[in-house]
Amino acid sequence: MSTRELTILGTASAVPTKRRGHNGYFLRWDAHGILFDPGEGTQRQMRHAGLSAHDITRVCVTHFHGDHSLGLPGVVQRIARDRVDHPVRVAYPAAGQRYWEHLRHATSFVDTDVIEAQPLTGDEAAAPGEDDLTVTALPLHHSIPTYGYRLAEPDRVHMLADRLAQRGVHGPAVGRLKAEGFLVDESGQRLELADYSTVRRGQVFAFVMDTGLCDNAVRLAEGADLLVIEATFLDGDAGLAERYRHLTAGQAGMVAARAGVRRLVLTHISERYDRDDDARFVEQAAAHFDGEIVLAQDLTRVTVPPRR
Repeated sequence: MSTRELTILGTASAVPTKRRGHNGYFLRWDAHGILFDPGEGTQRQMRHAGLSAHDITRVCVTHFHGDHSLGLPGVVQRIARDRVDHPVRVAYPAAGQRYWEHLRHATSFVDTDVIEAQPLTGDEAAAPGEDDLTVTALPLHHSIPTYGYRLAEPDRVHMLADRLAQRGVHGPAVGRLKAEGFLVDESGQRLELADYSTVRRGQVFAFVMDTGLCDNAVRLAEGADLLVIEATFLDGDAGLAERYRHLTAGQAGMVAARAGVRRLVLTHISERYDRDDDARFVEQAAAHFDGEIVLAQDLTRVTVPPRR
């Protein structure tokens, strides 16, 4: 059975607190291990979570504010120190190239050649590398260039063997029907793929961090089985959210509702709030979104919902 699970390493916004460290999110997706936005302390939090450098196959950086990227040097150097021998692709906004170069070579260490930089540009960017997983990035509405990420596995077509057998279709003819979308049988009748198959929708994970309300946040989250999204402020501080181009809990709920998300994870919580405010984040998101809501906590795990 495949494993698809998010390990939350840190959940604070710009300033960490006693119970919330800087950002860090590790998604185990079958054979892939994708690390999102490694902030300060990521290396140590991975140790607490039982994760190693060998688990990382890709890193996705939304933008180069420190709470989303200052853990990169430690992660890269740990990959080198532990002699990880598989490629580790790192996607990030190309506009922050100089920051990537500074972080990639922040201090002296014995380097590694497994790190593959993937700078992102344009209104829609792909980060290639996996045959069984499409990684798409879209720009978000923040104070510096920022991309959100969408990971999607391909839809799979399941052929209805019994129905095809009734029409005398078998062997190579089934493959042709699946590949071409139609088939003319021995009687000259045209068979349509849709009538002899079902589609198993591929699962989707979305990561939306540091943005004001924008269409691309919804596009990234469209139909996601699991959405991780910033909810920096409570609704009463909507003015601050607009000023700093962040979301409130209610706005995060709006994005999830518009996108038809299944499970919602709220994170990137401002240091101005304490434990007594936790329930309010969920309540304000729930005013717009009637699905499952998780308020992220450091070192907790959230599974990707099973297939419908």
